[in-house]
Amino acid sequence: MLAAERRDHLLGLLAREGKIVAKGVAAELGLSEDSVRRDLRDLAAEGLCQRVYGGALPVSPAVADYTARQTVTPDGKRQVAETAAALVRPDSALILDGGTTALAVAGALPPDLACTVITHSPTIAVALLDHPRAEVFLLGGRLFKHSAVACGAAAVEAAQNVSADLCLIGVTGVHPEAGLTTGDAEEAAMKRALAARAAETYVLASSEKIGTASRFRVLPWEDISGLITDAGPGHPVIGQLAAQGVEVLAAG
Repeated sequence: MLAAERRDHLLGLLAREGKIVAKGVAAELGLSEDSVRRDLRDLAAEGLCQRVYGGALPVSPAVADYTARQTVTPDGKRQVAETAAALVRPDSALILDGGTTALAVAGALPPDLACTVITHSPTIAVALLDHPRAEVFLLGGRLFKHSAVACGAAAVEAAQNVSADLCLIGVTGVHPEAGLTTGDAEEAAMKRALAARAAETYVLASSEKIGTASRFRVLPWEDISGLITDAGPGHPVIGQLAAQGVEVLAAG
């Protein structure tokens, strides 16, 4: 089989099965595992898959820059945001992550809601300026421009001195095997620090993130209260997560 044919086969397998197992592909095509791994390295270099131990998974489209992500599935993000905003109770404290879906959550909060919002995102803080009864605490640190949030040691230390009733965090990948992932190690650490300071943590994930993976793990499934997504119950990944005991809140 020519290299171009192997490439098409691997991409087709990724689209159909949602993963590639190098050992299985090697046996199927009569190739060495090293040959398959080289092909996967080439695909990963082009941004077409996320390599993991033993093979590859679909790469998340949410690794694009902040401006580009604002145009990705805006209706799905709005539905997720509205469902998430309904979880915020009057006079409660909310830790709100950064990113485009979290920004939609800020917009979905009732303007007259009395609450405390703790965030490491300057864009979230600005979005809440017209919420007169929302007390806003902005955590500082090094600005990670990809997601317009503060990260690094200073931000993590600041997060350790707050507490909240609810934490809403975003991720770039949601996969039954790879778990909850994002594309930057420091951002992943910041998300863990935020989640650790709340009584409940829900993950915000519009449908394009379901079944995909990024490089760095954020949290294990047992550390979250649930997943909020607009992906329907018929989605195969949602079915797998439900079977694993993950609470899935359907948005929309």
